[in-house]
Amino acid sequence: MKIYTKTGDAGETSLFGGRRISKANIRIESYGVVDELNAQLGVVLLYSTDKEIGARLREIQAELFNLGADLATPLDVQSDYVIRMTSAEVQRLEDDIDRFSQELPPLKSFILPGGTESAAFLHLARTICRRAERAVVRLADVEAINPTALIYLNRLSDWLFVAARLVNHRQGQEDVPWVSPRQSPSAPDSSGT
Repeated sequence: MKIYTKTGDAGETSLFGGRRISKANIRIESYGVVDELNAQLGVVLLYSTDKEIGARLREIQAELFNLGADLATPLDVQSDYVIRMTSAEVQRLEDDIDRFSQELPPLKSFILPGGTESAAFLHLARTICRRAERAVVRLADVEAINPTALIYLNRLSDWLFVAARLVNHRQGQEDVPWVSPRQSPSAPDSSGT
């Protein structure tokens, strides 16, 4: 199979079902950002030393591949090839979040992205996931989509946040709290004295 087809040279691409649309279409943007997120998870795996998180990330990568196909397939197209997202994938994320949270100290403030390399890359993945979610919301504003696709992305961003905290915690790295400039001891005195 050739990698290049030349069919997209004029700025259009095909959806599952055969319809051709502009590569600038929000549907393409939606599953394009999901693909970017998947690639970022590949980077996370390069730095991940946590076997449990690594195994789940590989499963999530496969789910994101399915999500991309779901978003690339209009709802009126029937395909035995495309796997639509279901509540089962969402439930697995929620179960993980609940289990991970039991291991973590409670949050007492906002935290800054960072800590270990793995956690920093998980936080970056979280921001890409939020961008994918925003793109899917824009798509849902103009076309019918599988509503579970949006729920999955929303829950995945929460999963990535908790996973980043868990990776830090398991490696003995505390979360970096955000300190308001109004609370900081080095903040200038506003009283003028």
